[in-house]
Amino acid sequence: MRSSLQGLRFALGVVAVGCTAILGAARAAAQGGEPQYFAIRGATVVPVSGPRLENATVIISRGVIKAVSKDATIPDEAWLIEGKGLIVYPGFIDSFTDVGIPPAPAPAGGEGVARPQPPVSHGPEDRPGATPWRSAADEASLSDKRVETWRSAGFTAVISAPKGGMFPGQAALLNLGGERNGDMVVKSPVAIPISLQPVGNFSSFPGSLMGSLAYVRQVWLDTDWSTKSQAIYEKNPRGVARPRYDRTDEALADALEDHALVLIPANNATQIRRAFELADRWHVNAVLYGCQMSYEVANEIAAKKLPVLVDLKWPEADKDADPDEVPSLNTLRFRDRAPSSPAALAKAGVKFAFYSGAITAPKDMLKAAKKSIDAGLSPDAAIRAFTLTPAEMFGVADRLGSIENGKIANLVIADGDIFDEKTKIKFVFVDGRKFTVREPEKPKDPPKGDLTGKWKLSYTTPEGAEDATADIVMAGDGSLSGTITSTRGTANIISGYLSVDKFSFTINIPIEGSPADVLFTGTFDGTTMKGSLSVQGFETDFTGTKPGVRATIAGGAR
Repeated sequence: MRSSLQGLRFALGVVAVGCTAILGAARAAAQGGEPQYFAIRGATVVPVSGPRLENATVIISRGVIKAVSKDATIPDEAWLIEGKGLIVYPGFIDSFTDVGIPPAPAPAGGEGVARPQPPVSHGPEDRPGATPWRSAADEASLSDKRVETWRSAGFTAVISAPKGGMFPGQAALLNLGGERNGDMVVKSPVAIPISLQPVGNFSSFPGSLMGSLAYVRQVWLDTDWSTKSQAIYEKNPRGVARPRYDRTDEALADALEDHALVLIPANNATQIRRAFELADRWHVNAVLYGCQMSYEVANEIAAKKLPVLVDLKWPEADKDADPDEVPSLNTLRFRDRAPSSPAALAKAGVKFAFYSGAITAPKDMLKAAKKSIDAGLSPDAAIRAFTLTPAEMFGVADRLGSIENGKIANLVIADGDIFDEKTKIKFVFVDGRKFTVREPEKPKDPPKGDLTGKWKLSYTTPEGAEDATADIVMAGDGSLSGTITSTRGTANIISGYLSVDKFSFTINIPIEGSPADVLFTGTFDGTTMKGSLSVQGFETDFTGTKPGVRATIAGGAR
């Protein structure tokens, strides 16, 4: 019993730390009984690098595409998949995310334990918010439950990078499958993401946007100086004071030497134009990310010949916004026109790819891309932005991004057009390994009400009362997605539904080094949630209320 209480105490103390679930290696090993040869016969094939092929066959041998044609010879040892009525796409790539990198577990000790604070920074020499030595390749793990979630939505690879700070770490291209964590790494490093969000406050450098810009520029100058001075010293060290070792400079210099791209944030027109100047001033191989206002400056981006990563989390009104607050005309115009940015970029000849941004349900990326198609982007260009274009940007087009002989067998097999809401993904191949996508069973009864919005969740642990915040999105069929957040971090809702007035949703958190599901179940009366949460066989009650909404209860309102 004591062990269960300790497990519950730890679980609730780190609710929303992150999704670190399913023992991916074990699940991948379960695929190991399948042959290493496959033939998808009689399907429609969308190579991306060439015209669509009807009634074609794709041969896979030991993780590699061996043939794509109408008359391909099927090996006797191949596992045959009848492709009639199916469409085969290259595996999709999420071009900027942290999927595949589980969050670090929260320090033990609970809320009452003081956490060490970083020292006050007085200048760039203190290197605040800089951890460029962190590598997605080193931290990649199949234990991140989002690996399976993204893969089931057709994403077979990601450009993944650590989060936190202004130089959070080096991005790697990860395949979303394998038997061991190292199997995920396709190429590393591929990019150095930068954030211009100030760290610290006005009493600690850098505490403002101006400070952030000055700091990043100083880091690049220091890296250049360190590289040159080290080269001079190595050539003739006698009689010369050796250069000081700096971990930040060393890591950045090594990544740049490996031709890693530098990702610069820029979402509105002003930020995009500022990014032009930063890329020139920093003398780096830059890619802009965000770029939802590209519809205003697409031709300027084309003139600079800079590639772009487009955030698919389109701007929208806060679901719990004050109804009396009237948004500005510029805000309304931005929300309306943002999905037209990819079409504007395509028309201007700008190379662009898509990434998930703040999207927590990967299927929503395809829905967001469909909005761009409705706003003028061609479906072929949309597919390319998920496949061959990011492969070209990050230097892996020789092995990923299209269906061609000799490339890694990352494939998506669907029963219709990938942007049609009724289309179901049937199979996904990652490194030539077949994964069958099974849709979760949905409740038969439609939902009564809507759980969409921000909720305050209250519950009692053995250590006392605690709160968390749920940001829930409900689809028309009652399925739930979103996040649960506490002071320690954020966890994705990995599955959930509302049927009539009954709900259920699950998050996954690490408990003593192993992933564990936390299940929330209960009833919804239109303004409040009431039920229980369970973890590792132990339960406790919880309630959910919408901040600012008066709850209706039996006997009247309060």
